[in-house]
Amino acid sequence: MLERDPASVSIYLATTPAGGEPERIEFKNLAGAALEQLRAGGRDHEAASRIAESLDDLADDDSLWANLANSLAVFVTPAALKTFRLPNRLVSAVEVADRFHIKPLLRTITFPQAAFVLALAQGSVRLLEIGREGPPSEVEVDGLPEDVASAAGTTAVTDRSAKRRIQGSEGKKVRMRQYARQVDQALRSVLTGLDLPLILAATEPLDAIFRSVNTYPHLVEASIPGSPEERSNDELSTAARPVLDGLYARELRDLQGLFEARTSQSRTATDTAELARAATFGAVDTLFVDIDATEPGVVDEETGAITLVPTDDATSYGVLDEVARRVLINGGRVLAIRADDVPGQGPAAAILRYPL
Repeated sequence: MLERDPASVSIYLATTPAGGEPERIEFKNLAGAALEQLRAGGRDHEAASRIAESLDDLADDDSLWANLANSLAVFVTPAALKTFRLPNRLVSAVEVADRFHIKPLLRTITFPQAAFVLALAQGSVRLLEIGREGPPSEVEVDGLPEDVASAAGTTAVTDRSAKRRIQGSEGKKVRMRQYARQVDQALRSVLTGLDLPLILAATEPLDAIFRSVNTYPHLVEASIPGSPEERSNDELSTAARPVLDGLYARELRDLQGLFEARTSQSRTATDTAELARAATFGAVDTLFVDIDATEPGVVDEETGAITLVPTDDATSYGVLDEVARRVLINGGRVLAIRADDVPGQGPAAAILRYPL
């Protein structure tokens, strides 16, 4: 999405998962507007014809329009076309420039809504992987114990064999701890090197016991309450969504707090012109940007100086979109969020790597 082409068309369309003819008609209207911008901008006739052909083929693709999500993103050049079904609902828009309009797409990766769920009970354990769309998938984990009894090498959790020094409730907790350690060890083969959140679905005391032996650094503080044995994979996936929402909300609050702290150190910026310069020279660590804000113009390739224009056309592009692109190229993080969540009073703000 960061490549350049003199004729780059970006189309965002609000849709419904069931799809239908209204979405297809609106797409055709947006495609027509894109072609008008291409012609008005003096783009090569052959390039415009290839784009028109690609968009027509997409409009006629019945399988696409019967299987949508909450938004559809289409990126097309004379040489290629890419589509993305997006779970979040975006404002319909069309952009023609020498680069793709990626800022709305960044909402999807700002908070990926993907995680692992560990359904841990005394009598069973399973690991699920959930994503933004589709049903959860159960992950095969080598060496995962079946239950507490098998992990402890006994016939029952409450085994009171006289050969064992620790018996009763104390012995039960010892065996649960052995079980939890074996689960944690088995998970390392799957989770090592990853940074997806791990959400625990368990009841006490197993919840606390597993947390005490866990070695995966991204175990979420909040758990899914209740016994996981009484819930299907789909039910656990649904229950994980509020946990993820809370996790992302806390992460955003922490970053907003960091912004306030860095402001006293002259390591923040909110002015668009200053943001463009900082992004150009790699000074932006984290960029907050209003997903719906648009400021058409151009950004100088070398200095980062901006020139705003009153209306968008094929010779300009979204300045904030270009700022986000440069932040990503230079290894920074971009948070595409709602206007109320952006620090300061403007459409964008940044935490800087060093004072400017």
